[in-house]
Amino acid sequence: MPHRSPKSMHILAIDQGTTGTKALLVDTQLRVLAEAHVPFKQHFPKPGWVEHDVNEIWASVLKAIKKLGTLKSLHKVGAIGITNQRETVCFWNRKTGEALSRAIVWQDRRTAEFCYTTKAQNPGLEDKIRRSTGLLLDPYFSMTKVQWALEHVPAVRKASRSGQLAVGTIDSFLLHRLSGGKVHGTEPSNACRTLAFDLEKIQWDFELSQIFKVPVDVWPEVRPSFGEFAKTERVPGLRDGTPITGVLGDQQAALLGQACIEEGEAKCTFGTGAFLLMNTGGQPIFSKHRLLTTIAWADETHGVTYALEGSAFVAGALVQWIRDGLKWIKKSSDIEKLARSVKSSEGVTIVPSLTGLGAPHWVPEARGLICGLTRGTTSAHMARAAIEGICFQNADLLAAMQRDLAEASNGGKRPKMPQLKVDGGAVRDDLMMQFQADILGVQLSRPRVTESTALGAAFAAGLGVGIWKDVHSISKVWREDRRFKPQMNESERRERLAVWDLAVRRASLK
Repeated sequence: MPHRSPKSMHILAIDQGTTGTKALLVDTQLRVLAEAHVPFKQHFPKPGWVEHDVNEIWASVLKAIKKLGTLKSLHKVGAIGITNQRETVCFWNRKTGEALSRAIVWQDRRTAEFCYTTKAQNPGLEDKIRRSTGLLLDPYFSMTKVQWALEHVPAVRKASRSGQLAVGTIDSFLLHRLSGGKVHGTEPSNACRTLAFDLEKIQWDFELSQIFKVPVDVWPEVRPSFGEFAKTERVPGLRDGTPITGVLGDQQAALLGQACIEEGEAKCTFGTGAFLLMNTGGQPIFSKHRLLTTIAWADETHGVTYALEGSAFVAGALVQWIRDGLKWIKKSSDIEKLARSVKSSEGVTIVPSLTGLGAPHWVPEARGLICGLTRGTTSAHMARAAIEGICFQNADLLAAMQRDLAEASNGGKRPKMPQLKVDGGAVRDDLMMQFQADILGVQLSRPRVTESTALGAAFAAGLGVGIWKDVHSISKVWREDRRFKPQMNESERRERLAVWDLAVRRASLK
């Protein structure tokens, strides 16, 4: 396949996120021609439970595609890329395509007690999980959600017994729908988030599937991240036969979209949660400080690229809670103006553990915490503390990551990251970005195109169809918008982090 495509070719990127679906139409220079965003409903049937209706997700995808523009422009689409919320797991009938239940979302905590008791009863199991999958035994990941569904959802159990059950993350569900039901597939960056996939063998782990009583044949076929997965069939607005040629989990797509293609380059995405990933090259680094080892992407020519990851479950979701739950602001972007109306948080600290604490703490039963209140505390102080709380979480992640890197270099000098690339909706908040640079003590680099996740999906599709030769090509189109340099002195940084550490310990108490 040629490494150049006609100038008229467009690439469609589908970015299926936790709260909505984005669609991006770009040209072969990755210039954005059109974009659309369609939110969908969140379902919270019980405390700690988070679900999505997959039919509502599919409807949001179709609506986003429709909003992109004219039928003529969509007919120019020569390749489609998919990126998606990870760990969220879907269940459908392999034969009919019928959804068998709502999807169980990555934020869902219903299996927290199961994870806790399983670890207590099987002391060596988590080490086996870490060595195989790079993950920890936590409700965050897909496997325990699947086990729960097999035990508690009759339609899922019945389909499994009849051999008609298909289980997959959102990318697999979309591939199935986009292909008219012909493909049950995924790729390594999504498969490795299930707790069922061996990082080094690049295949489903039969032993773990047996331990968790999940039939290994319900999982999709795993293919390289770049290349043809399927062709569209009966998708409104798209011509039949349009190839889907790139698929990546959302955070890996953002790593690629931020041009973090060299070992040691890192990015942090501020979305519903906050996700810090560092490219570690062709060898996995298994964390000793409770971070995750993950696959960044895999292709047939260059093999597997790995990453270290730290995930904070709540970032933008905290701002949404302030907007929708407390109703202090009308739209999310108002948080910066409210926070800027005071000079500091006046000792107020917010730990955003609304769905438990993620890395490096891993306390699924943790609850959100606000402390340091006085009679003089206002909503403005709370808004500033919310912004700071989002940033403090990333300081924990970066500290753990630097310890892992130092130990992986056989006791060498602890590395100092020169800069961190940032993306996602919240990076338009200059106050947040400056505080993040201050509390990390590193420079932040914000790109001109902040939708790095969708951009990464488009680039993956272009790689898969042969528009670009290799991942290094994206460095030629990536552009910086602004750099934030640390202004906080080391003494103040240590003092603020000490207060934060105390607040995290309080949030972790049962």
